[in-house]
Amino acid sequence: MSILLDKHSRIAIQGITGREAAMVTKHSLDYGTMILAGVTPGKEGQDVHGVPVYDTLKKAVQVHEINTSVVYVPPAFVYDAVLESIACGVKLILIATENVPQADALKFLARAKQAGVQVIGPNSVGMITPKDRVKVGAIGGDKVERCFVPGKVGVISRSGGMTAETSWMVKRAGYGVSTSVSIGGDALIGTSISDLLKLYQADPETEAVVTFSEPGTSFEEDAAELIQAGEFSKPLFSFVAGRFTESMPEGTVFGHAGAMIAGGSGKPSQKMAKLKAAGAHVLERFDDLIPLLKEVLN
Repeated sequence: MSILLDKHSRIAIQGITGREAAMVTKHSLDYGTMILAGVTPGKEGQDVHGVPVYDTLKKAVQVHEINTSVVYVPPAFVYDAVLESIACGVKLILIATENVPQADALKFLARAKQAGVQVIGPNSVGMITPKDRVKVGAIGGDKVERCFVPGKVGVISRSGGMTAETSWMVKRAGYGVSTSVSIGGDALIGTSISDLLKLYQADPETEAVVTFSEPGTSFEEDAAELIQAGEFSKPLFSFVAGRFTESMPEGTVFGHAGAMIAGGSGKPSQKMAKLKAAGAHVLERFDDLIPLLKEVLN
């Protein structure tokens, strides 16, 4: 099975006529993904790799019964694109755009929560369910099977690039992935590790989950509390990158906008300690993932 994304997903891409969005559309279609519509104001009547383009998402939803949207618009226009999706009744929104203004993100994430809409990102490279051959975003590129094969391990990554790397490590260990999710690298994102762990817990075909984490946020501490509360009981394998950052000045941003240690919060060592105390399999080195997966899952 899968979480959030499957063969029933009916997808529209907002900003489809942009260079990156058009490339992503081609790769996704080649993989078998059901991209039914694109949206770019003023471009209705055109098509991108055979996908019809509309001026509004409302029209695309009416014609194609869209339930999933992918946002590839400049940062200043993400707010309007997300609110348009929410107003149209779309229940899953993936935002690929990075460096979205935080004031905008605060507002549209609050609106999405009120409407019961799941938001992945901003600054997400995408998500993929190999069993159903469906992906949104740039994840996997045009050679998906190099890293992503069907299986029983869920993957969650704060880093876009490490979503593929982690899934490749799972493949090298002899397993595959149920759904891999790049949750996004911006400071404010819509879906946390704990949110996804609850979904993986309910998925009978996901037997374990691997997370790749970075400095900043309390996502891992929250996940530890979820385990201790008995709300996630499957094997969890966690790697937290960036222990070197603890020797750097407080408030320094590392890589992603969300990778920041401040006020004693967000330290990798603290995350690792709390996950380990909760019973997660915490990796000292990323390379430890392959033997540990084999040991625990066999």
